[in-house]
Amino acid sequence: MSSRALDSPVQPRGHHLPAAGAAVIAAALLVGLPYPLGDGGRLAAVLVLQLALVLAWVLTTGIESFYGSLAIGAAAAGASDLVIMLPARAHLDGLLAVLGVGFLAGVLQQMLRRPRPAVVASLAGGVLLLCAVCAMSVLLLAGRSSLDGPALSTAAVLAVGAALVVQHLADLVLPRPQLVEQVPRGLAGVLLAVLAGAGVAYAQGAGDLVGTGPLPGRVAILVYGAVLGGGVALAGLAASFFAVGGPAVEGPAGAGDPPRSWALPVVQAVLPFAVCAPVALALQTVL
Repeated sequence: MSSRALDSPVQPRGHHLPAAGAAVIAAALLVGLPYPLGDGGRLAAVLVLQLALVLAWVLTTGIESFYGSLAIGAAAAGASDLVIMLPARAHLDGLLAVLGVGFLAGVLQQMLRRPRPAVVASLAGGVLLLCAVCAMSVLLLAGRSSLDGPALSTAAVLAVGAALVVQHLADLVLPRPQLVEQVPRGLAGVLLAVLAGAGVAYAQGAGDLVGTGPLPGRVAILVYGAVLGGGVALAGLAASFFAVGGPAVEGPAGAGDPPRSWALPVVQAVLPFAVCAPVALALQTVL
């Protein structure tokens, strides 16, 4: 084996390129649909990504009760979007209700199925899915929170998407030093993701949209993009752990189905957007 080969059970090209392509598609949806359709386009883009994440997550985690988990995840996606979009003044309070009801539904679902193997693991996977779905809805609030919200939301999406793509490509080309054995992620990818996030946010021209806090506008937007890039790097690393070490992919029959090769790239691409959406809103508030 070559001295540059990764200590990883996966092929780096197959791990990184599909995920990078899925990240480009996700960013294109989040940026492209709002231009002609406004808030309706942003809602459609977020909902499409939420439902894709629900399906991919349930397929790849092996959560017991396949159709029940799909139903709870899809219902949480629709409900979390509605509680953001329906009020005249958007706020996050309604997401707590969605999380609470979704958690109770998940517990009830796991208790009612027979037999009941892997209850704790399935419930934990369901809770993580609920959190990710609700976090994606925060992108809707970021776009409505002020007059400059749509522009900042676009800058955040572009920064996250660029950082995610750059990290995957950097890890493919510059895999050393490898951060963790068995996971094809390197230090260069993390550093370049931070730089990409800061550079794209600055190039987006959003410097005048932040800086009402203690930092000047140009410094604030660089911090804005760099923090998002760092969040992407950490979320991407976690998604790679999931993709490499997660359970075998199962279908609704529970065994014997072929792996869904598209599902893991969807999780790797959409999960970082979900993780970074609350971070973007927090930064939008304080910078």
